[in-house]
Amino acid sequence: MIIGYLVLHGYMFYFLRTGKGFEDLVSRDLFLQFFYVSLVAYLLIILFVFFWQKHRVHIVYLEHVFDEKELYSRLKYLRKGRISRRLWISSGMTTLLPLVIVIVYIILALTPIRSLGTLTEEQKNTLMGPYHAMMNTGDEALEQMFYVNAVDNILMFVGISMGVIVALIYIVFFVRWTTAGILSPVRELLYNMRWTGEGHVNNYTVVRTNDEIGELSEGYNNMTNRLMEYIDRISGMNEAYVRFVPRQFLQFLGKDSFTDIKLGDQVQKEMSILFCDIRSFTDLSEEMTPKENFDFINHYLGIMEPVIRKNNGFIDKYIGDSIMALFGESVDDAIQAAVDMRRKIIKFNEERRTMKKKEINIGIGIHTGNLMLGIVGSEGRMEGTVISDSVNLASRLEGLTKIYGASIIISEDALIKLKNPVKFQYRFLDIAKVKGKRESVYIFEVLDGDENNNRKLKWETRELFGKAVDHYRNQKFEEAAKGFGEILQKNPGDTVSRLYFERCHQTLGKGIPKDWAGVDIHENQ
Repeated sequence: MIIGYLVLHGYMFYFLRTGKGFEDLVSRDLFLQFFYVSLVAYLLIILFVFFWQKHRVHIVYLEHVFDEKELYSRLKYLRKGRISRRLWISSGMTTLLPLVIVIVYIILALTPIRSLGTLTEEQKNTLMGPYHAMMNTGDEALEQMFYVNAVDNILMFVGISMGVIVALIYIVFFVRWTTAGILSPVRELLYNMRWTGEGHVNNYTVVRTNDEIGELSEGYNNMTNRLMEYIDRISGMNEAYVRFVPRQFLQFLGKDSFTDIKLGDQVQKEMSILFCDIRSFTDLSEEMTPKENFDFINHYLGIMEPVIRKNNGFIDKYIGDSIMALFGESVDDAIQAAVDMRRKIIKFNEERRTMKKKEINIGIGIHTGNLMLGIVGSEGRMEGTVISDSVNLASRLEGLTKIYGASIIISEDALIKLKNPVKFQYRFLDIAKVKGKRESVYIFEVLDGDENNNRKLKWETRELFGKAVDHYRNQKFEEAAKGFGEILQKNPGDTVSRLYFERCHQTLGKGIPKDWAGVDIHENQ
């Protein structure tokens, strides 16, 4: 269609330029006016077809042109549209365009005054029709009538133009008010939607109208309410999940959310393992009812957990009254947590003494080594866990605290990995062989967790204790027994020194076994 119109108007323009085929100037002028009218009509048809096809594409054919992903978002390569621009175009097309067309047609129908002169027969015939031959007026009278007619046309044109200007001013203000009434709530809604998209969900828009826009605003507010409820539920679920699976566990697995966890996820990492247990808890629990047992355990664990978390650790699991905690940054954090836990127990016992309740004591074992952190179970039931021989050794070290009377025992591997060894007071305890381990383990006692008086006495006798242990290792049992006896005179509560003292006398009485290697074997620990 477009090509046909272009060919047709090109042909018409060619005839106008050459002037061929016209009987007189009037015919040419009429043909020129027809050309302008046809050209304007052609432009109007093109505009109508363009907007109509655009409307059909947006409403009917859009789903058949783009895929689902493109339909749910604005196309990046297209210019952003504006509702206000559409309203102005619509108002101009429906109001101003017809008036402009009328003015164009009037202009085409006017004869400019500058082109008037001696009237030709064609102009006389156009002005008066066939009656000019019967009229006895001269050319001057006809020319004056032509001038009067031209002036009247100009006045008419001026009047119509003034009307168009008044209509234009009216349309400007009317469209502006109408546009503001539509765009203001839409822009406010758009702003709130962007704000919500940035994560500010507690955001509502004012319902300013009672039409479709008002319904849209109300729907947005209802959606915001449901979104907030949904986010609150999700946040509550996440907080609940964190209580069962620590967030640090997810971080070590390289996961951002619980939904990313799947069976078989695992990672190998060097960590420090802390085991803590209440000594003689069975005897203590027999004196309480089941409810009192639960209340006591929850109160005790509620004191211990913040201490571990404060020192960059997290509890992997609770095993009755026992705690297994992991520290991924440094063993210093694990030992500091153990010291703080012991200090908390000292204050906890002070409270129990005031309530005339039985005091409790805890032992803590710490070891540093490689372990496997991962998800085990089945599709129906999964659990985060730690698998490693290092975990077993940390548990065995905690068990040794009962034998050696120590509050905190650490392995040699943990001591070597200390970043700041001078921060803590410690002493060598023994070379022990525990159940499940082929190799012997050098164990050390951290004194910082003891009560002040006991810690002070152990630290003052540290050098004497070291010399006595050397004598014991070198099978100089008499000198060793003498050294341990001297320590016991200064600190009768030193369980380790008493243990060595008894070993020395036992060896002196029975003799040195042939397979003696200075290693204390603990088959039950």
